[in-house]
Amino acid sequence: MAAPAMYEYEAELRATAQAIATPGKGILAADESTGTIGKRLANIDLENTLENRTAYRELLFTTPNFGENIAGVILYEETLFQNGSDGTPLVDHITAAGAIPGIKVDLGTRAMPFYPGQKYAQGLTDLDKRVARYYEAGARFAKWRSVLSIVNDDIPEVVIQETAWTLARYAAICQAGGLVPIVEPEIMMDGTHTLATNERLTTKVLAACYKALHDQNVLLEGSLLKPNMCLAGAESGQQNSFEDNARATVNALRRTVPAAVPAIVFLSGGQSEEEATRNLNAINSLPGRPWSCSFSFGRALQASVLKAWMGNPENVVAAQEVLQQRALANGMANQGTYDGFADNEEAKAALYVKGYSY
Repeated sequence: MAAPAMYEYEAELRATAQAIATPGKGILAADESTGTIGKRLANIDLENTLENRTAYRELLFTTPNFGENIAGVILYEETLFQNGSDGTPLVDHITAAGAIPGIKVDLGTRAMPFYPGQKYAQGLTDLDKRVARYYEAGARFAKWRSVLSIVNDDIPEVVIQETAWTLARYAAICQAGGLVPIVEPEIMMDGTHTLATNERLTTKVLAACYKALHDQNVLLEGSLLKPNMCLAGAESGQQNSFEDNARATVNALRRTVPAAVPAIVFLSGGQSEEEATRNLNAINSLPGRPWSCSFSFGRALQASVLKAWMGNPENVVAAQEVLQQRALANGMANQGTYDGFADNEEAKAALYVKGYSY
């Protein structure tokens, strides 16, 4: 069988992935759907209007020194084509800060027939056409979130294979259109499983994903991985140290993720802001990591920002200072140097939501 033709965008894909893997930097996941950001706004008694959504996102992207610890921003489709209050496209604020715009391209999840508790992601139909439009609008990377649930200490093999093959197809379509794909197989925190069970199943899921990525000729050097950290189930009652979580996580990664992948950008998955940062720091305190281990946090970068803002224009500067602090904390954690300077009661607030969806 002949080798596949040269990737049209190979040089750009490699450069984008390497830029996101810059030491001390990570990704701000600001790709909440209109419904999800509405829930966030409701928590601070704001109506879910275009004006309020724009004001909040503009607050984020115009934060001073935004690009010092943020290498990329994942956007929802509305935001990619949205203008700020002065008519400036929001993507222009992102690129002016030296960060790279990205785009969420999956279209949500549906229940997997005959597999209670499991879901599949949709959105492959016409993805190539959407990728072309997103690239034209300035996006240079993409995200597709697939979710898996541990039920009775296992994930069915058919669910793992469905997830792996779908993620690989999405990744190949994105690369063919110039977007670096973030491969995101998220094992949910829901459940009573132990840390050891999560480690075992994370290993199994990632192994299947990289087999499928190889099968579909995905350029690993032009891709990123966004996995869950290995944690005990939220309802298990098991308490593990950050060091225990880190060892389990790095074990799973070392057994499955090729060194060709430039960066692993973890999701926070419902951890508190401080928990996510501490676990990331512990991961980067361990040896044997050929990839940059960084962050792609949504709630764990934004929860305290929203509370500081409360929809009040007078609070914008204070809210931006909170974002700066959390971004710096995670940038330090990416290098294993976080010293706890950002630890406070707001950062410790619980963010877990069972069955969380975007």
